[in-house]
Amino acid sequence: MNALEQLTHLTAAEKEKLGAVYTPKEIAQQPATWQQTWALLKARLPEIQAFLSTAGVRGPAAERPTVFLVGAGTSDYIGRSLHHLLRREWQSEVVAVSSTDLLTDFADYLIEGQKYLWISFSRSGDSPEGVAVLERALAEQPQIAHIVVSCNADGKMSRLIKDRANALSLILGKETNDESLAMTSSFTNMVLTGQVLAHAWTPEAYEPVHTALCAAAEAFLPVAADLAAELAQKRYPRVCLIGSALLAGAATESALKVLELTAGGIKTMTQATLALRHGPMAALDNETLFIALLSTEKARQRYEVDLIREIERKGLVAKAVAVLGSGAAAPPQFESTQLLQPAGAWEIPDLYRPPLDTIFGQLLGLFSSLAHGLSPDAPSPNGAITRVVQPIQIY
Repeated sequence: MNALEQLTHLTAAEKEKLGAVYTPKEIAQQPATWQQTWALLKARLPEIQAFLSTAGVRGPAAERPTVFLVGAGTSDYIGRSLHHLLRREWQSEVVAVSSTDLLTDFADYLIEGQKYLWISFSRSGDSPEGVAVLERALAEQPQIAHIVVSCNADGKMSRLIKDRANALSLILGKETNDESLAMTSSFTNMVLTGQVLAHAWTPEAYEPVHTALCAAAEAFLPVAADLAAELAQKRYPRVCLIGSALLAGAATESALKVLELTAGGIKTMTQATLALRHGPMAALDNETLFIALLSTEKARQRYEVDLIREIERKGLVAKAVAVLGSGAAAPPQFESTQLLQPAGAWEIPDLYRPPLDTIFGQLLGLFSSLAHGLSPDAPSPNGAITRVVQPIQIY
């Protein structure tokens, strides 16, 4: 029995005592919920296609909308895990813009006369910044088209766009609405929703990728759990995660999971792979756990391998782990870096890997939370953070 199964097989009383009633289950359920999300969205593809066509996504290149992927915190990192894929498939400009930035700099992001499609992501649909910027956009820029992706049918954001002709609400299954403070299955299922949107007119091309993701996740969960549990016992005070392209989004989300679930007990940093060399590498030391999400694309991977070898040569970190995509050939052997890869021959391009690779960060956060004597379901003993971010004064 792997480390995650040991948690999910505890008695109800034991889970309650650990404060781990929800988080292990919500991480473990992801492959199954991904299948449910695909089935739900596949049934709505005609509606999605019609909406996107009306929004101009299939129009002449010069008339297509600029697409904003909007969210805060983890929901912002959804956009950072999707923008390249949507840009490639839709041949439109796609930008991840946090709702926190839109709230304070609303007018600076909009160009007069430009068409826009905003895709807003929110687990609860009640994020104060998300609600505020959506309300302002509806009032001041009614021509902007909106898609709201949420895990909560009762969220305010979905209610705001109800019955609007230029808006579409995509509510995922209730299983994705994580009860735990940390977003896990809600994050990956909303990323998958973005992947489906990218392939709204080519579902036959996406289906084998989705099948591979689910199978690879089933194979990845046991090995990732065991390594995460082992590393958590070392209680590294710092963790650095890197990734290139959309895997940078996955690295950022993984870093947040470790930070949240340890109540800041582990300080995390994240960088795009080569950006680490330009100053931030100074933060690495002999107490740092270093995790690289390695690309399966050879041209990109060469740069990443060279960086890891530089870190090894300089002896900069306590421990290094390289996460490699399913089915990819292993890079030339490292001196000390440990390779983590799902078993199996499923080939998953980097553009689709964020839901899979983020699982390791979720598990590292979970087991580190327990190692620090915290309750993973509610890991903030001083109330610094909460499941739904607290309301703020809107100006």
